[in-house]
Amino acid sequence: MDHKDVFAALQTVCSDVILALNGSVSSSSHVDATNRLLGVMRQVQEHGRAVEPLITGFTTVYHHFDLDAQTPGNGYRTLVKVVHSCVIHIIQKARYIASNCTGAFFRLDHNVTEVEAYCSALCQLRALLYLAQILLNDNAHGQLYSQDEGGLSKRFVQEYVSMHKACFYGRCLGFQFPPSLRPFLQTVVISMVSFGENYKKQQTGLGMAALSFFTSGKYVVDPELRGEEFERITQNLDMQFWKTFWNLTESELLSSLTRISSSVVQVNVTLTVPAEGLSLPLASDPNLSVAVNPPLAHWGPGPVNVRLISHTLRQGQDSAELLALSRPEGPQLSLPGSFNRQTAPLSPCLIIHFHGGGFVAQTSKSHENYLKSWSKDLNVPILSVDYSLAPEAPFPRALEECFYAYCWALKNCHLLGSTAERVCLVGDSAGGNLCITVSMRAVSHGVRVPDGIVAAYPATLLTTDASPSRLLTLIDPLLPLIVLYKCIDAYAGANCQSVQPAQHLDTLTALGQDTVKMLSNFAQGASNWLQTLIDPKAPPSSSATTSSNGATTSSNGPSPSKSHYVKRPEEVQDYPENFEPLRSRCLADIQTPRTPIMKNPFVSPLLAPDNLLKGLPPVHIVASALDALLDDSVMFAKKLRNMNQPVTLTVVEDLPHGFLSLFQFSKETQEAADLCVKRIREVFQQEELPADKRQPGLN
Repeated sequence: MDHKDVFAALQTVCSDVILALNGSVSSSSHVDATNRLLGVMRQVQEHGRAVEPLITGFTTVYHHFDLDAQTPGNGYRTLVKVVHSCVIHIIQKARYIASNCTGAFFRLDHNVTEVEAYCSALCQLRALLYLAQILLNDNAHGQLYSQDEGGLSKRFVQEYVSMHKACFYGRCLGFQFPPSLRPFLQTVVISMVSFGENYKKQQTGLGMAALSFFTSGKYVVDPELRGEEFERITQNLDMQFWKTFWNLTESELLSSLTRISSSVVQVNVTLTVPAEGLSLPLASDPNLSVAVNPPLAHWGPGPVNVRLISHTLRQGQDSAELLALSRPEGPQLSLPGSFNRQTAPLSPCLIIHFHGGGFVAQTSKSHENYLKSWSKDLNVPILSVDYSLAPEAPFPRALEECFYAYCWALKNCHLLGSTAERVCLVGDSAGGNLCITVSMRAVSHGVRVPDGIVAAYPATLLTTDASPSRLLTLIDPLLPLIVLYKCIDAYAGANCQSVQPAQHLDTLTALGQDTVKMLSNFAQGASNWLQTLIDPKAPPSSSATTSSNGATTSSNGPSPSKSHYVKRPEEVQDYPENFEPLRSRCLADIQTPRTPIMKNPFVSPLLAPDNLLKGLPPVHIVASALDALLDDSVMFAKKLRNMNQPVTLTVVEDLPHGFLSLFQFSKETQEAADLCVKRIREVFQQEELPADKRQPGLN
């Protein structure tokens, strides 16, 4: 539907509901709920009248910010799309109410609460449109980022601190995403708030997960409580919480469950590459060589951990030389009982993969499901790098390790089952950043660059600059602004007290410790679970906190008919008269990263000078229209296009950041993952390269 038709339908259906309610006879017990519903319908109409001209303004200009006419996608389009989705949900709910409000089985209180939640969401989206309008007016033509630190970037942080966000994590959770993904998002949010309630209770990861299972009941039956608690957690817990929660996917228990549905591969082995100097041919003259040092940053030379995945056992992969590098606690060659150990020849192609996780969490283990599928579909070995993580290992340690692993793979490709005639770097999010910066480092060192890069939703600008897509961090359950800032701060090392080698915990040892802790927690968990059944609205023990302005924070669900307003940290007035977004009772404790390292071109490749980007191979970017980092992809693709560098950008619809890890959850995520496979295949099938590029790096 055209947006004008959508907003006309919104006004009409709200009027229909008001007319139906005024014509109905309400019992005395329902008078208050009926009046609430009448009031919220009038609020929706008022928001609709104010939002429609804003949407009209954006639709007339947002095409100027696309990469080209064939690639529609940027943050302004996304904001319009999200508002459109919210309005459609309200229209559908209002039509149901207008048709059924006089029925005997109509649940008045439930429907009032539903509409109030979406009215709150529309109010907050209206505020984001006003902020985006400021960005549009202040920025140069075609520029998506506000690079004035005192402008909207600072203003958005001020607004994020106090704006009400809980409505987006309660009843409205995931309204902008496909229905097939909403149960997953609900599971993530419920898991996170339950995990956060039990965080810092002297338990290890699996033990906290077990206790959280018993305390999650109240968050299932009470969406308002869930939203309030999620807002509190995302605003006030530290980086260690996020690392611990994200790394639950690394536990052997969860990993074994995901392996059930993953592709079977014959090789899945973890290796430790020793810290030894390498000598590689100079790309411009293979008769000369260039020395590559092992990673040195922060604590000196150290090994690099990698994972080799191959659907087929190939020459070199079962060699004594390679197996000598295998880690005893990791997985080994996985050969079926009937397998006769006949090895396939070396593949001409090789994928080198850098995983995502905000530079702070996860390893190749969290990503091996889709890597196994890719190895099978492409019939190519994959080397995934387990680089050291921030904040213990800030920039440039991860970059150094990834570059060293890349050079080692070129030199030792015969051990990996490949001749490396074609090499493709692949990564998602933080891994996409590392694909680009490793290639930049290859250019600057004079070694062979890869034949192509496939980057899924890459982070190319690790600064605090605002953009229209980054405004979505107010509503994104997977990438809130405060989490984005914590990841940037950790990788930049702004608040790093000391750096030390990352500790790689023996998985079996950790599992044994967790199992003991888990069993000891069942009694407490069961007790809390029973309390939930007795009083499902009982707030968690940490749900009442005192904010920085001295106000007490309640975790009870908000009512849009009552005030969310609190005193702002700083008073700023850019909204129209008679409008103010809803305010949270729980102010965010957010520290804006401020360090020159964020603008280092090897941290933020979008800011790299042309000479560092000029030698990059073809770059294929797969972004999502609903990703808060969409504008990173659009602006980087524009930068390369303006330099006449080969680049493609594909913007998939309706998927969140991190969709590769969700490829088994829905048809949409599977199709997006298949698109990445298509881009990798294009890298391997592109026209023949000059001889210096075909050097495998050799022996």
